[in-house]
Amino acid sequence: MVEELPISVFKARCLAVLEQVRRTGQPVLVTKRGEPVAEVVPPSAAPNGKGWLGRLAGSGRLADDLIEPVAGQEEWEALGP
Repeated sequence: MVEELPISVFKARCLAVLEQVRRTGQPVLVTKRGEPVAEVVPPSAAPNGKGWLGRLAGSGRLADDLIEPVAGQEEWEALGP
C-alpha cells in the first residue's frame, strides 16, 4: 500500500520523507485536498552503480609509447635527402 501525505505535511517533512523512500523503497503519494499531486518514488538503480560521468573510468589501456613518433625519421618527407 502506498503511503499518502497531505502536501502541507510533505512540505514540513520533505527531507525525512525523501530519506524514508530511499531507505524503504516504498513510494509516497502527496495529496492536496485529497487529490494526488505527486508521487515520490525511489530512483532506478544505475546499471553498474555509476552515473554517466566516469562510467568508462579504468576501462582504457595504453597499447604503445606516447612519446615516440609513429613513423621513423626515414619516413618523413620533410627531412628529405
